[in-house]
Amino acid sequence: MEQSDAALIQQKNYIKVLEEYLQLAKAQKFGASSEKLPFQVDLFDEAELEEALSELEAQLPDEELVAPRRKQKRNRGFSEDLQRKRIELLLSDEERAKAERTFFSKVKEELEYIPAQLNVLEYWQEKAVFNIQDGKERKEQIIAAQRPVHPLGKCFASTTLLAYIIIAKYADGLPLYRLEGILKRYHGEISRTNMARWIVGLTTVLQPLINLLREHQNSGRHIHADETRIQVLKEDGKRAQSDKWMWVTCGGPPNQPSVLFEYDPTRSGAVAERLLDGFNGILQVDGYSGYAKVCREQNIQRIGCWDHARRKFVEAEKAASSKKGKTSKASIALSKIRKLYRIEKEIQGLDEAEKGHIRKELSLPILNKLREWLESNHIKVMKGSLTRKAMEYTLNQWECLIGYCDHGYLNISNAKAENAIRPFAVG
Repeated sequence: MEQSDAALIQQKNYIKVLEEYLQLAKAQKFGASSEKLPFQVDLFDEAELEEALSELEAQLPDEELVAPRRKQKRNRGFSEDLQRKRIELLLSDEERAKAERTFFSKVKEELEYIPAQLNVLEYWQEKAVFNIQDGKERKEQIIAAQRPVHPLGKCFASTTLLAYIIIAKYADGLPLYRLEGILKRYHGEISRTNMARWIVGLTTVLQPLINLLREHQNSGRHIHADETRIQVLKEDGKRAQSDKWMWVTCGGPPNQPSVLFEYDPTRSGAVAERLLDGFNGILQVDGYSGYAKVCREQNIQRIGCWDHARRKFVEAEKAASSKKGKTSKASIALSKIRKLYRIEKEIQGLDEAEKGHIRKELSLPILNKLREWLESNHIKVMKGSLTRKAMEYTLNQWECLIGYCDHGYLNISNAKAENAIRPFAVG
């Protein structure tokens, strides 16, 4: 009888978990994609946070600790970096006749687009002929002007065209077959096969530069890293449908940041070791275990990403069955996490020392309370549920998640890396 009851309870719990996943799938398909919390979830009065920030301002020596909020001006003009053409709208001779004076006033601005064009660069090499006496004979000697060095040798694409192809493919996400069509409209007959061959050739030419950028980035104190799946159609020993990976690292010395991408067919920790060779600062990543070995062997401090942890609670909240008058534990956790982000918003623009001080004074107490709440409540939540998984993930990653409070130059999330790699994820 007891075994039957236990089996029945287990079956009911399994059904609840399946219902959660079904609810989440519906929310992801038909609901809003934003992770912003609805107004009803704002459970805690944030007046206390405002008061704490005000008190902390008074304690710090810098009188301009928190800069006054400025109303954002709506930018109706265009960038000052753009060239400008003056177009004068003139009166006719009859209209200006007998006028005491005339003047101009600007009445309108338009943004003009000048379509790209392809030109053929003809290199004409000047040559000089010399008659040289060689013993009893006279010989002609020809000297030619030096030809420009091309990165790919005998290639009919100029360096500007090669640069455009790289930017269009990797920065703008244009497949080569689309580039082929675009260039054809400009009367350029360039096959995608040629473009692919040029790109492959340039990887070898540019590798020393990439190596220097990697060394420079790894000399910094803080690196964001992330990886995402990418489809590669022809890979030796791999099916087209199998997972391949694009890795990204963002960082470098202060005021000299760089973003570097590297493709690898695997998500092995060996890739992380290769990319972070020589780095011994602070690495900010999600909970992926592939970074554990390199952090341990190179004495790298690892910190986590609150966006990643928060996202799990957002999914749990979307999947939770709503009971009137009762707030889900996922919603409670999100309200506590929201306070951390509110502090980060308030301290934007402050220097590193001020940020670090405020985090220790305000963020750490909130984090300590959140941990206590998670430890006492996660065992009350059904195993296998999205809420339980979110709570356990946060507790397991806790030491990494609170690491951003150690220094003012760190970030609460790994958004820099995620934003950099998003074009590969969304196409």
